Amino acid sequence: MPVTPTYPGVYIEELPSAVRTIVGVSTSVTAFVGYTARGPVNTPVTLTSFADFERRFGGLAAASPLSYSVQQFFLNGGGTAIVVRLASGAGASSVHIKGAGEADSFTVTATEPGAWGDGLRVAVDPAPADGTFDLRVFDGTGAVTESYPGVSVDRRSPRFLESVVNPSSAVVSVAVAAGTAPAPATSGTVSNEITGVPTDVAGKTFDASVGQEKHTITLYTASDPKPQTLAELAVLLEARIRASAPGSPAFASARVHAVGSRLEVLAGQPDAAITLIGEAATDLGLQATSAPASTSLAGGADGTAPGGQDLIGSADAKTGLFALSDAPDLNLLVIPELAAAALDGDRIDVIAQAIRLCETRRAFFIVDGPASWTSLDRARAGLSTFDSVRSNHAALYFPHIQLTDPLTGQLRAFPPSGAIAGIYARIDTARGVWKAPAGTEAVLSGVRALAVPLTDAEQGLVNPLGLNAVRSFPVIGPVVWGARTLEGADQLASQWKYVPVRRLALFLEESLYRGTKWVVFEPNDEPLWGQIRLNVGAFLHTLFLQGAFQGTSAREAYFVKCDRTTTTQDDVNRGVVNIVVGFAPLKPAEFVIIQITQITGQVQV
Repeated sequence: MPVTPTYPGVYIEELPSAVRTIVGVSTSVTAFVGYTARGPVNTPVTLTSFADFERRFGGLAAASPLSYSVQQFFLNGGGTAIVVRLASGAGASSVHIKGAGEADSFTVTATEPGAWGDGLRVAVDPAPADGTFDLRVFDGTGAVTESYPGVSVDRRSPRFLESVVNPSSAVVSVAVAAGTAPAPATSGTVSNEITGVPTDVAGKTFDASVGQEKHTITLYTASDPKPQTLAELAVLLEARIRASAPGSPAFASARVHAVGSRLEVLAGQPDAAITLIGEAATDLGLQATSAPASTSLAGGADGTAPGGQDLIGSADAKTGLFALSDAPDLNLLVIPELAAAALDGDRIDVIAQAIRLCETRRAFFIVDGPASWTSLDRARAGLSTFDSVRSNHAALYFPHIQLTDPLTGQLRAFPPSGAIAGIYARIDTARGVWKAPAGTEAVLSGVRALAVPLTDAEQGLVNPLGLNAVRSFPVIGPVVWGARTLEGADQLASQWKYVPVRRLALFLEESLYRGTKWVVFEPNDEPLWGQIRLNVGAFLHTLFLQGAFQGTSAREAYFVKCDRTTTTQDDVNRGVVNIVVGFAPLKPAEFVIIQITQITGQVQV
């Protein structure tokens, strides 16, 4: 900061540097859109491993091509995925917790639609404070996953149930009944308030029953040590109930809790209730209405694979493809279900919308050939249907790949896009986005066979049309053997014919877009233009040294112009600064021609 000299001497002043580093953006964050059995709907979720996918979306599902594509993406070198779940007709599990009489106290609903929620259970336990209760949530294994002590259905309470559970729960949400909601009925059998340990129950019995099973129990005899506290009484009662039927899960794992001035008796099975009847039960006030130890949620539905319009979604509601509007990073897009025969009529509409999204987000769309392309002839006949969506922001791959399905152990055909996206990511990391994601390095892991094996001559029929092949070669194995965009047909003569050229340009555009935001509102004059040339030039020179461009010198590889020739006085008056960046892209050696001749008639001198 500026200093004001007041005494003779040396002053130190730190000045900001004119260099502002431009950092290259990611190139292989891949979005997957489609059906999964569980997970949040129309919400982009970022994952860094298939284990993350299993936790959030339930893992592999036979009806979910997306789940297999995500697995293949990570197996082939993918690092970061964004998954958007679409599920037509999916419903969330729920249960109404009753209060006094038949009135509802509150409703518990699974946070995400799907039948998985039917495995959740909730228990309502009495709490020491009047008017409050404890809420416990169990997962499908019966383990407690969440616990909320001392909550209330009173909207004025600082521990109001909705305010406590909804912001923090990962598996359920609650909705308290409108108006003055009654306190919920507790789980299990709960006693009346006990002000002191009863002294007249020695030798008295009670019948404990679960369904048709009944056992007569003596709490303690006159010669037994008398419990002195409610906690000791709870331990004794639990021991007697368990000992009465050690072979019955409902009895052998029963629990008795002292909660404040009450006892709570819970059966060892979550869906069972222990009923206590007899003199001892009467004296302890345990003849209240019994309830199961916990209550199960029900009504969940996984839904089905989405149709064409579901995949497209709504821009206003941010559903379908438009759910990716909130994703901060997006480089590649994969929609495995586009290959399904059920989408034959809607496929082109979905592809058109996906391409528009990629053009807006500076992303690239990996398209699967339809499942109906079971031969080369069918692929050639069907390729014309893609003429209306030929774009340099997309690439089409054929045929499908065959892998062993881990769920059945049988060989099954899958769309190749997930595995190919992993190849893109792997080669980006190892070589750079300017290297074509194809060739002998692009080996597809885990692929056992190809749905349609191709020869050189057969690929020669579709490669000039912009259809990329997946081939298999001896020793090398299955590889990606094509690197053309959908605009890469020879007849179109596009400058964006090749995938690496298009993706390198997208990488440069997004990096410069983010790296030059500091320019906004700076004084628009020569000092600013010089800083822009310095910063952008430094970024491009780093890429040149990494081998991203053609040319043996920087002058041949790239240029940056930002001066009076690009920004006129009229531009300055309108607040515009123009930056012109040029680069010489590397194009893949698609055809290798080796010329061989004989050396004959040489005369040795």
